[in-house]
This record gives sequence, C-alpha cells and structure tokens, in this order.
Amino acid sequence: MKVMIIGIRGFPNVQGGVETHAEQLGTELVQLGCEVEAVVRSPYQPAAVGDHWNGIRFKSLWSPRSRGLEAIIHTTLAVLYAGWRRPDVLHIQAIGPGIVTPLARLLGLNVVATHHGPDYDRQKWGRFARAVLQLGERWSMRYSQQAIVISSVIKELVQRKHAVDAALIPNGVKLPALLPAGDTLARFGLDAGRYVLLVSRIVPEKRHLDLIQAYAQARLPGWKLVLVGASDHPDTYTQSVLDAAAAQPGVVCTGFQTGAALAELYANAGAFVLPSSHEGLPIALLEALSYGLPVVASDIPANLAVDCADIRYYPLGEIEALAAALEQVAAQPLAPDYRDRLRAFVGERYSWPQIARQTYALYRRACGTA
Repeated sequence: MKVMIIGIRGFPNVQGGVETHAEQLGTELVQLGCEVEAVVRSPYQPAAVGDHWNGIRFKSLWSPRSRGLEAIIHTTLAVLYAGWRRPDVLHIQAIGPGIVTPLARLLGLNVVATHHGPDYDRQKWGRFARAVLQLGERWSMRYSQQAIVISSVIKELVQRKHAVDAALIPNGVKLPALLPAGDTLARFGLDAGRYVLLVSRIVPEKRHLDLIQAYAQARLPGWKLVLVGASDHPDTYTQSVLDAAAAQPGVVCTGFQTGAALAELYANAGAFVLPSSHEGLPIALLEALSYGLPVVASDIPANLAVDCADIRYYPLGEIEALAAALEQVAAQPLAPDYRDRLRAFVGERYSWPQIARQTYALYRRACGTA
C-alpha cells in the first residue's frame, strides 16, 4: 500500500507533536510493508536528513515561513502533488491542513484525516484564522473516507458538532532507555533528580509563565526549573517567557533539544509539568510517563484523557495550587516500583506498533479493501 502523509512541517528532529506523531506512525507503517512518502515544508525539513529516512521517502515542497499562511499553502501544493503521484491513501494530519480535503476528494484520492485537537482554541489565532480552522475541522471530518481522532474528548466533540463517528486512535510513545546523567546535564548545570522539566514549544497555551511563577513561590531548595523548547515564530509571548526566566534564579532555558540530549533531560528529571490550557493528547506528557517521571498537569480534558492515576492534576491557571503540587512531588520519595509501573502503563496503552496496525486497518477501509 502506498501512503502519503501531508500537513506536517517535517521530521525527524522537527519540533511539534503532530510531527512526532507522523514520524513514529510512518516508521511503523514501513514495518507493516507500506510504501510511505511524507510531504514536508522545505524551510523546516533538516537538509542533512536527505530524501529517505527509516524507509520513508520525503518530498520537500516550498512553503512561506508564515504563521497564518504556511499550512494552507503548503498543503494545497501537497494535494496537487498527491494528485500526480496517486497514492493509495492520502493521510492529512491536523484540522488546519484538513481544509484541502474536498480538493483531495475531487482529485479522486482516498483520504484519511486525523484530528489532533481543536486548534482554533489556541490563543495565538485571530477571528479569521479561527474560522478557517473550524472550516478545516468540518471538511476533514465530514468529507474524508475515514476520520481519526486522538482522544475521547475530541471524539465527543466531532460526534456533537459534525455527527461523525470518528475512529479513536491515540498518540503513542516508544519506551526509551533511561540514560544516566552526562554531558547535557553538565552543560546546563543540572543535578539528576533535582529539576522540574517542561518540554514544549514556547506558545501562550503552554502557560510557561504560570510555571515560572509557581516555581518562584514553591519551596524547592536545590531544585531548578528547566524549560525545553523554542518558538517557530518568536513574538512578544516568547520574549516575555525568556525575560521571566532570566529574572528568576534557578530557571534554565535550553532551547529546542532532540535525540540523546532530550532523552538525558527526561531520564534525569525529578518531575515533569504540563501547565497548558490546550492540548490534543499530549505526546510530551506520554513521553514523561515513558521515562517513569512523576507528572503534574493542568486539569484540562485533554490531560485528564490520558487517564493515569499517578498524574497529579491541579486547576488550570491556579498558581498556588501548582506551587503546592510541585512541593509535594519534590518532597515525596518514589516507591521502588514507581517508574516500572508508569512505563508499563504507557507501554500497554500507547504502543506505536498497535496504533500503526489500527491505522492500517482504516487505510484498507478507505481503499475499499477491508
């Protein structure tokens, strides 16, 4: 089966949950015998990766590096390219790119669309952009042959708004090796087990400022706060986070990290925090659980949907409650089986090979071969 994935910036080593999803799914689909081609945006795709990686073929197409235009322009070009290449399945990732679904159907393509979250709720978008994203949600869910959602929260939303019974196939995670403290911790002046970690893009809905304020209030002697990530389109929010971090002793901004450096930061953290106001099904949170980390998260529906009893939830935006949760995590010793229990949880419920098999079954339905 020939599968083409569109609606992404690129991979590997490109920041973003949708990009991580496409990277892992594509790799597993190759193992199932699929021919996978990913159409990526030339300003983001690492040149060193080349035209092939892990059995996946890349087609790099131009896009403007513009927050409001890059997705729709690039995805339109990608659909026209797909119309020429004629894959068995065109898999559109996210609702913004999903606005091209009717065009793909007019070109006679078999379309599968994945809804990663209601992006129109993100704080960065204005009224027009939100309307476009809502239209993308409507068209991708209603006009694709097979619609996928990554969480029960999104499934209920799609059923309520569009009367579509989408398939629930979650994000996944690969169980990593637990790397010891090494050069990365030394470079950033960190001690193993003595820092709070957040891994995310620097965008308003991740609420970095909440976490910095909570860290400043919490009694965490000897602990640091580590913010991993960057902004694709730096703005006033990005600068406000960097300024607040610089003004608060103990806060370390590492910028975007990947590979062994990121794995070392995860493996040696004392706790992971996700204070965000908007998520789909957060891959960074699943990754933290895969490292066996204590997790503190805001009580938004997407975070609650992970459904792990070991996560400490606090009311979104309540700084004092977040500070108290950080103190509790820092003070409480872990049970001997704590990490193994968390790793087993994500390994059983969020396995990429299983997710790929479920997705492949939907591809066959979209093609009429199931």
